[in-house]
Amino acid sequence: MVNEHIDRLKQKIAVLPDGPGVYQYFNAEGIIIYIGKAKNLKKRVSSYFTKNHEDGKTRILVRKIVDIQHIVVDTEQDALLLENNLIKKYQPRYNVLLKDDKSFPWIVIKNESFPRVFQTRHFIRDGSTYFGPYTSIGMVRTLLDLFKQLFPLRTCKHKLSVENIQKSKFKVCLEYHIGNCKGPCIGAYAESVYNEHIATIMDILKGNIASVIHFMKQMMMNFAGELEFEKAEEVKQKIKLLESYRSKSTIVNPRISNVDVFSIVDDESSAYINFLRVVNGGIIQSHTMEFKKRIGEERADILLFAMSEIQARTKLLAREILVPFKPEMQFSNSQYLVPKIGDKKKLLELSERNAKYFRLEKLKQQSIGKKETREERLMKTIQLDLRLKELPRQIECFDNSNIQGTNPVAACVVFKNGKPSKKDYRHFHIKTVIGANDFASMEEVIFRRYKRLKEEGQALPQLIIIDGGKGQLGSALNALEKLDLRGQIAIIGIAKRLEEIFYPGDPIPLYLDKNSESLKVIQHLRNEAHRFGITFHRNIRSKNFIKSDLENIPGVGEKTIEELFSVFKTFNKIKGATLEDLQACVGKDKGNRVYSWFNRDE
Repeated sequence: MVNEHIDRLKQKIAVLPDGPGVYQYFNAEGIIIYIGKAKNLKKRVSSYFTKNHEDGKTRILVRKIVDIQHIVVDTEQDALLLENNLIKKYQPRYNVLLKDDKSFPWIVIKNESFPRVFQTRHFIRDGSTYFGPYTSIGMVRTLLDLFKQLFPLRTCKHKLSVENIQKSKFKVCLEYHIGNCKGPCIGAYAESVYNEHIATIMDILKGNIASVIHFMKQMMMNFAGELEFEKAEEVKQKIKLLESYRSKSTIVNPRISNVDVFSIVDDESSAYINFLRVVNGGIIQSHTMEFKKRIGEERADILLFAMSEIQARTKLLAREILVPFKPEMQFSNSQYLVPKIGDKKKLLELSERNAKYFRLEKLKQQSIGKKETREERLMKTIQLDLRLKELPRQIECFDNSNIQGTNPVAACVVFKNGKPSKKDYRHFHIKTVIGANDFASMEEVIFRRYKRLKEEGQALPQLIIIDGGKGQLGSALNALEKLDLRGQIAIIGIAKRLEEIFYPGDPIPLYLDKNSESLKVIQHLRNEAHRFGITFHRNIRSKNFIKSDLENIPGVGEKTIEELFSVFKTFNKIKGATLEDLQACVGKDKGNRVYSWFNRDE
């Protein structure tokens, strides 16, 4: 029976074509157990039955093959895309498995008349255009809110065909009455104008914001030239929204206009593919996919599979694709580049770093035992995420606070085992720096803090966090070098704009997952330092104002002010006190002076 079975398969293989296509292996129950693509169907399929496979999974697969079917296509690229679709549909047991973003949000522009624009977590191949996936639901909501403010888009689910609109099948809703929609359902909104707005939204989501802003500036000037200043102001506010959104993109190099970046990190069981999309010099999209290996696939095959997945979702690939190595198959209208130097090489390294981080996150989740306390698990998570040499039992975070250079102060907050230790909080008056100089202020505070700890023999923290970018981090490092502590304490900086984490001497920042526990602890530290510093700064300004106002009273000195506060407790009570009460406290003469000062208008 076995020989008859093998002979029958060999007969099928003998008549397979030599062109590109997709092959399917079936088991005895008639279930598809493997789907593959090939540049040459006959050579590829025959290799399964003529080679001695070292991989045990492959040997098991071959033993279970009972039937073979194939589909012929025109090109190898068509074979790759068809393989992707069939694997998604049938999910064969021995194929690479995409363990990805079923829960990640997308922005969809529906394939319909007067298209709706909304968020979804379900990718449906219905001809609609999808943008994403986004790792942050907050970013999705920000974008949708931006579109709502820029354009009066419809939100109803009516089928707005020309016939239905002409037959007056619909009535306007509340959105129309409050001005959010211009009533396409009753023919009050030209479809051509609506589609222009949809095209603008697509440009924004693709990162082509510069041309949109240029067009809207021309529109604003035209309105102004026709003395329609209210309309010009509306357009101006929309331009501000667009520029605010553009400022949140990570700029890498303005000369890099349209590039996709793919990198791969793998181990025995899984592969992790990171994808970056760069438009007009800024990274507008980043996503990492995990593939579970089911049968000895080559890295190049998995990389191609990931590319086909991105093309299926975003409808296109850039003309230039940065890769760590060149796959055999070429996508139409795209060219591979393996960068060796320059900004494109740095982009590839950034992509690889994100893939490595994603892999470490998965391994970390697997390695954390259930018996660990929450504090132990959190410490190990932070250590792994931030690549620290030891557990960060004590973390200290610094923030400067001043308003136009007045009353400059700084705050230091201390977390132990991931929790605030408020008794160890410290605040500092800036003594050696004149004016608003964050860099010099940071260097002074770091030097004073750790000089004292060193002299008193107190325990040093395992991690220092600086609220700021490369400049503040460099100043803190200068202070540690003066104390011979650089290298003994790990130190990082966190920038507010994109939550980038900077390391000393490393120009490429680290981006932690927005939902990671490590980032939440860092944000908590940063926010707590900011709160503590701002509160201290306000108190100082308030006390200085009160003291200076009382000191301005002729004949009233520091001793009199102390007597007043010992009796009345607060500045407002002193100000509102009666003449008799003031005289009883500080005597007739000084009581008259204080009362007259606060009631001089009367």
